[in-house]
Amino acid sequence: MNIDDDDFKLFGLDERFALEPARLDRRWRELQAEVHPDRFAAQGAAAQRVAMQWSVRVNEAYRRLKDPLRRAAYLCERRGVPIDAERNTAMPREFLTQQMAWRESLDDADGTDTVQALDDQVASHERQLLQRLEQQLDTHGDAQAAASLVRELMFVARFRQDIDQRLETLQP
Repeated sequence: MNIDDDDFKLFGLDERFALEPARLDRRWRELQAEVHPDRFAAQGAAAQRVAMQWSVRVNEAYRRLKDPLRRAAYLCERRGVPIDAERNTAMPREFLTQQMAWRESLDDADGTDTVQALDDQVASHERQLLQRLEQQLDTHGDAQAAASLVRELMFVARFRQDIDQRLETLQP
């Protein structure tokens, strides 16, 4: 292992969006068992510091690969298309229209059932976007289109948090 390896190489995975979560989890446990600082206790403080660096590196890579949005953003960046969501907020007109309709629906929702129905609708849209994202990254190799989908998914994730907060306020 090389600490400078990309996340996929570090975990022994193909550089693809689609991955087996169980394989990722298993490999994370294996890597943590190899680099855990407690294994190096008898070798002194320097060895433990290096092991700690490795442990942090493995955990960071694991978190990035485990989360579909972070994994997609990482793949886009590796392919020369950074997400840059703070400055690049351009979205397709259809998605902006959908966004506004969802916001209005959330604002007008008068009960848990209505908000839950909206969440179901948004979750379905999120699944569709994730499928399209996988196609763009793994089948078509279009990082530019994938980056646009990642930005849409980032909005969807934030909006679903708003829905969760709304549901919490409606709970008795």
